[in-house]
Amino acid sequence: MSLSTPLGSQAAGPDYAAIKAKQQAVWGAGDYARIGVTLQIVGEQLCEAMDLHAGQSVLDVAGGNGNASLAAARRFCKVVSTDYVEALLAKSAKRAEAEGLAIDYQTADAENLPFADASFDNVVSTYGVMFTPNQGQAAAELLRVCRPGGKIGLANWTPASFIGQLFKTVGRYVTPPPGVNSPAAWGTRDFLDTHFGPHVQKLEAQPRYFTFRYQSPTHWVDVFSTYYGPTLKAFEALDSDARQALRGEILALIEAHNRATDGTMVVPSEYLEVVITR
Repeated sequence: MSLSTPLGSQAAGPDYAAIKAKQQAVWGAGDYARIGVTLQIVGEQLCEAMDLHAGQSVLDVAGGNGNASLAAARRFCKVVSTDYVEALLAKSAKRAEAEGLAIDYQTADAENLPFADASFDNVVSTYGVMFTPNQGQAAAELLRVCRPGGKIGLANWTPASFIGQLFKTVGRYVTPPPGVNSPAAWGTRDFLDTHFGPHVQKLEAQPRYFTFRYQSPTHWVDVFSTYYGPTLKAFEALDSDARQALRGEILALIEAHNRATDGTMVVPSEYLEVVITR
């Protein structure tokens, strides 16, 4: 700030605390676990890409209902699963109990992890940490808690993917918080190179696809508008006409990506599978 700048005239940055409080309410709405379990294969594939070894420590950041946590525990790793929505951790804990898997659950903010530097051999996040509002801080925390020579594994939707385009579609109806970057930025090589590149030994990012398989396009919209917090809250915030318009745009987006011809929905959505050697 120059000496001639009036006191208090500088632009204020985003209120990350307020944004995160709203996000917690959004992710706590509906029942994300009903959708999250369909993504289990992504956690399994990420653990394989990271070449996890039994006995290694694994921190799952923004672990949600536990796809990556359970996948790592199945490989006999020592797993700590975190999220700032306690209800999601409770869902994950039930899954772990049903399978007889040992996982340590802790409520934690991805932008302020309650762990010492270099605490873990591996740090993972599947479609989780990418939703943090302060993206640079979240990336710094992943780096901080991973030991030198350890690995950071991520699965992040890309901007051009079906889900990336869904973010844009919903954003035309419900304006995102000002000053906050799109979650899909995590699905770009530029973002990864900027926030991780200077601090790591190796960074690999491979395009992968998760395929949404539903009874029909309308079935997908019904499920996501009922159980997926961000979509549920978006529809709740709109009047009847706007809800119908948003629903129509989402159905058109599905139609543009749907490769099924029998009335069902088979929509691949690109994501980056990222393996970083600290």
